[in-house]
Amino acid sequence: MFISHRELSPETLQALIEEFVSREGTDYGAKELEFGTKVSQVRRLLESGKITIVFDAETESCDLRETR
Repeated sequence: MFISHRELSPETLQALIEEFVSREGTDYGAKELEFGTKVSQVRRLLESGKITIVFDAETESCDLRETR
């Protein structure tokens, strides 16, 4: 199920983005970026529609995926 970032409270959205950014294996290129910069980049990608929130009811987990 796709969820618009606009449907979440600011606190929930922030926590979701921070959890995603802190996952092991999240790659941002050759140069390591600060955590806050990564969070800002992900937020901009959500706002631009380039990525979306996907909720899996079976595992009760969320992920961020590239919008197709």
